[in-house]
Amino acid sequence: MIDDQTLNEYRQAGIKVRVVRDILEMNDVKGIVVAWDEENVMIRKQNRRIVKVKRSYLFQPFDEPRRLPPGLLTEE
Repeated sequence: MIDDQTLNEYRQAGIKVRVVRDILEMNDVKGIVVAWDEENVMIRKQNRRIVKVKRSYLFQPFDEPRRLPPGLLTEE
């Protein structure tokens, strides 16, 4: 889970982030961190809509190559 300090750095610097939710890149949420609480993060997308995502997802700067969350490709 992403920590408050990292979220605050992303918000203050206005860094565009990518939220990786599953294996499909088209399901990623891309935007700027607006607010957060203990369980969720609010992301403002380019079209100005606000999306609420869980903090348990993988957050990374949009400029970095896309990574998959650990354990996503393991068989259950």
